Amino acid sequence: MKLSRSRADRAEGAPATGAEGGPAGEAALGATPGTGLRGHRLIWLVAGIAVLSLLAGIIVSRLVVSPAQAAADAQAPAAGLITVPVEKKVIANDVTLRGDVKYDDAVQVKVETADLGGPAVVTGQVPALGTELGQTSIALEVSGRPVIVLPGELPAYRTLRVGVSGPDVAQLKAALAAVGIDPGKADSNVYDAATATAVDKLYANVGYPSPSSDDEARAGVEAAAEGVKGAEESLAAARVTLSSSRGGATDVEKLEADNAVRAAERALTAAQAGTPPDPAAEPGTAPQPGDVAGAQDALTLARAQRAALDKPKDVAAETAAVTAAQRALEDARKALTEARSETLTALPASEVLFLSSLPRRVDEVLVERGATVSGPVMAVSGATLVIEASAGSSDAELLAPGAKATFVLPDDSEGTATVTSVEARKAEAEGGESKADATKGSRFTVSLAPDALTPEQITLLQGSNVRLTIPVSSTAGEVLAVPVAALTAGPGGESRVEVLRGEARAKSADKEKDRATDLVPVTTGLAAGGFVEIVSSDEPLEPGDKVVVGR
Repeated sequence: MKLSRSRADRAEGAPATGAEGGPAGEAALGATPGTGLRGHRLIWLVAGIAVLSLLAGIIVSRLVVSPAQAAADAQAPAAGLITVPVEKKVIANDVTLRGDVKYDDAVQVKVETADLGGPAVVTGQVPALGTELGQTSIALEVSGRPVIVLPGELPAYRTLRVGVSGPDVAQLKAALAAVGIDPGKADSNVYDAATATAVDKLYANVGYPSPSSDDEARAGVEAAAEGVKGAEESLAAARVTLSSSRGGATDVEKLEADNAVRAAERALTAAQAGTPPDPAAEPGTAPQPGDVAGAQDALTLARAQRAALDKPKDVAAETAAVTAAQRALEDARKALTEARSETLTALPASEVLFLSSLPRRVDEVLVERGATVSGPVMAVSGATLVIEASAGSSDAELLAPGAKATFVLPDDSEGTATVTSVEARKAEAEGGESKADATKGSRFTVSLAPDALTPEQITLLQGSNVRLTIPVSSTAGEVLAVPVAALTAGPGGESRVEVLRGEARAKSADKEKDRATDLVPVTTGLAAGGFVEIVSSDEPLEPGDKVVVGR
């Protein structure tokens, strides 16, 4: 047949490559070129889908929990012992506080300027921040005059001059003595000439002239001196008058009186004899012959006049004049003393600044040169760095002066400090609250003095806030210790611990569930930080032994 022949011819004329390759193979499979590559891709796709399906099945199987498994998982675990090992450690009870680092006793400084009589202008000596003010330092210069620093608690409030007295004078004398100047009577609170002299020395030491007296005071001294001179002259005249009045009759006056008595006696004798009177007698004085009575009277008068010359004279008026002159002189001298005291050196209130606990450090300057003083001029504090912390009553009861504290310095090194005081800040009772309740809830100020610090550390610390750790009790070294939770109370109130029993201590909690325990009575010591010291025990305890703290 034609068709068969044609196929045979093709079969004979074309090469045969087999079913897997060549044109004959492709024709036999009924495929076109490229069909083999697409077949491989299909195989990989099917394999990937199979892997993903497997993974999804695994995940779903883990998420899906059967009811039996859920019930099993919901059951409580079997009870067991919770144990911890006995430790050997140092137990310390600490008080932890926050403290501010600053210089002690900070105050604002005012200068009394009421006695200046004019504007209080700052003319110089303005201190720089950090300046240290000590005894006799010049804090400031106001209106050309110094403000001298002296030790004392009481601020200056008046000018001190000769004649005034009081506690401020006593403070000044103590301050002068403290800087090495003799104030005179140190136990007296009167400002006298010796004190004025001491103040002169004070001004000389600081390099300023003493305050000068005014013209009115000097004029008063001159007037008082003239008054003393006049009183002295009046007294001298009064004394001369008194002296002359006390002198009595002269010898001549007495002799004349004696002669008059003798003449009167002769006249009486002649009258009695009837003889003529003495021709030498003064006319009218001699009695006539036979006038015995007249002669007798004349004799009596002569004798009386003679006796009067021997009696002292009445000088009461002259004596009173002398007394008055003496009193006037005393008054004049007192006035002179007072006038002179006005010219002695005084200490104006505007030229002295009393500060306690010297030296002091200038923390803030509130005025500048050329400004007028109208309030505080600077803020100063003590030159000693302190740490001030606040503590509750429970912590304050554990602290006492002398306790040591540690803190971390800004350079990460450890610093130490000593407690200097623990003072209560009492709160006022409000709303009917009793004083005892108010004090119970009050806080305490704890002051500490840092130990030796370098200038750089002081600069870094100032104004910072540090964490203070103050040990209030501690064991002498490492001791046996267990958690406080391991202690139980026995029937007699004794402390005891429950120790896991057995020669081989199991390390696994699961193995410890069924192990027996012993209750061991113990004597405890210091407790702090959740641990308690085991001082002794009825049975030996060693580090690593396990004690029960829970079940």
